[in-house]
Amino acid sequence: MSTLVDLVWLIPAFPLAGVLILMTLGRRLGEPWAGWLATAMMGGSFLATLLVFIGLVGHEGDERETVVTLFEWVPAGKLAVDIGFLADPLSITMALFVTGVGALIHLYSIGYMHGDADFSRFFIYLNLFAFSMLMLVLGDNLLLTFLGWEGVGACSYLLISFWFTDEANASAGKKAFVTNRVGDWGFLVAMFLAFLTFGSLQYGEIFFDVESNGVAAGTASAIVVLLLVGAAGKSAQFPLHIWLPDAMAGPTPVSALIHAATMVTAGVYLLTRMNPIIAEAHGWVPDLIMWVGLGTALMAATIAVAQNDIKKVLAYSTVSQLGFMFVAVGSGAYVAAIFHMVTHAFFKALLFLGAGSVIHGMDGDQDIRRYGGLARLLPITSMTFVAGWLAIAGVPPFSGFWSKDEILAYAYGENKVLWVLLLATAILTAFYMTRLVLMTFFGPPRWVSGDDAGDVEPGEAEDTADANEADAHDEAAPPNRHPHESPWTMTIPLVVLAGLAMVAGVFNLPFTSDVHFLGNWLKPSLFGNGGHLPFGGGTQWVLALVAIVGSLGGVSAGAAVYIRRRIDPARIERPFLARAWRIDEIVTNFMGGPGRRAFERTTQFDERVVDGAVNATGTLIRRGGTKLRVSQSGLVRSYALGIAIGAVALLAWFISRAGF
Repeated sequence: MSTLVDLVWLIPAFPLAGVLILMTLGRRLGEPWAGWLATAMMGGSFLATLLVFIGLVGHEGDERETVVTLFEWVPAGKLAVDIGFLADPLSITMALFVTGVGALIHLYSIGYMHGDADFSRFFIYLNLFAFSMLMLVLGDNLLLTFLGWEGVGACSYLLISFWFTDEANASAGKKAFVTNRVGDWGFLVAMFLAFLTFGSLQYGEIFFDVESNGVAAGTASAIVVLLLVGAAGKSAQFPLHIWLPDAMAGPTPVSALIHAATMVTAGVYLLTRMNPIIAEAHGWVPDLIMWVGLGTALMAATIAVAQNDIKKVLAYSTVSQLGFMFVAVGSGAYVAAIFHMVTHAFFKALLFLGAGSVIHGMDGDQDIRRYGGLARLLPITSMTFVAGWLAIAGVPPFSGFWSKDEILAYAYGENKVLWVLLLATAILTAFYMTRLVLMTFFGPPRWVSGDDAGDVEPGEAEDTADANEADAHDEAAPPNRHPHESPWTMTIPLVVLAGLAMVAGVFNLPFTSDVHFLGNWLKPSLFGNGGHLPFGGGTQWVLALVAIVGSLGGVSAGAAVYIRRRIDPARIERPFLARAWRIDEIVTNFMGGPGRRAFERTTQFDERVVDGAVNATGTLIRRGGTKLRVSQSGLVRSYALGIAIGAVALLAWFISRAGF
């Protein structure tokens, strides 16, 4: 294998070096140099990934896979785990967008976190998160992947609750941490079962054993279901999705890096990596993955329709788009899942960073009911945000159309009802994203008093009442704002991501196998080459046209409601949806009521029964020893008397047995 591929260890080494340097010199460097150092480390990691990618491209087929072992980590009998990095098409694809998008978000953060008292600490956490995520995707065994899995979870807690002096932020961090522990339990038990079954945690050894000897369908099903629990926690699938919307309490770059582009895709990556095991499981297992994804996607899309916090709209959108990826995994369309993961990383990171730019320009206000008319005042932010909107809405030729259409096509091949519901979700996506864009950048400004509205938007004809009619839920007139465009450190990442959101569809065009670039590239990493459509090109064209009509219909419906006012928005933005189907409230009430009492009873049982039995045994032995200690007086005459009595007793016993 090429010596370039041997440089794979450099990919996580750069952000790790950034963490160590910033921990030592971060406060001395201060702002902005601590941010520039962290960004440079991510840039170095991206360049190292590019070199490894070039090294892999120079090889064909199965040769595009190598393991670089640094040292033995856990030598424990049959369990031998190395610190080793797996460089193959799947891991390097993940590393490319983790480091590339991560570097842009680091650059953006230099401007966004300007003036923060803990500027250096923030970049320590960002670099540590990047290191953990790269260990997750590059690890050549389940234990090393789990190390990165736990690392990103810990960094997520640190970053979500970065401004921990606010109780809401601290609570959001704890909620994310606890919810993810449920998923981590599934991953752990799956790992134990895999070792029990295959005698190894190395991906290569596990997959070779599956290919050579097979594995019982029941065992494979148990492993996959447990991995699904882990993936549902990390990738925010129902019912473990409740942590992600609250995670928006963290700084916006955190939302973009962790909750849009990288960490939340870890569950999809894990299931895709373990695709040979999924192939051996019972048929209901991939169906379970598929329907969990569909239910999550549709539920989150309906909730996003009624959210008024700009970041929460995008949060529920992320949950929904992750559901699309789970549908693809359950359908066996692993290439489509990774394709949508890549395009989603571009357009969702763009949308989150664009939202951060709007919030920055609006002095921290996140309520879209107090936006409007910002396109002229934030020209770069608005133009790039529109590119992200068209991509996620599935409007061709933007990237989201190609990846989402491919998932819809596989869904049609699996189940027609599945396809109809997923298409409805795609239409809802176009609708709520149109709502977000129109309420933010167009229409009358709702962030000034009616008397000043004309000075801001001279072309507006609405009167003062219309200009201030944010919607029926407005509680008070907003204070005057002075929206302004963000600094270049924030706008350059927006421009780059907008370009990627527009053109990334070329990675996997559906026309011929020659332009199916991503599919051909990922083929060595996927069992069965990532799935095949069960119908011809004609059907695929019809499905694509239906998807286009649906997306444009969603955009038109959004314009009809929020520009032309053909329908009262209150009829759509139902309180039930605004409260997220009350799922979070139900969980909170249960955990604070019956759940808390159940935990208290469990604690009492542990203290009184389990610990009580152990303590009682110790007490009994201690008291018995105290009583027996009396007989150990140390007097030789007492011991001699005891021996004599014992001898007489033995003699009497023998005589009685002899029958005398």
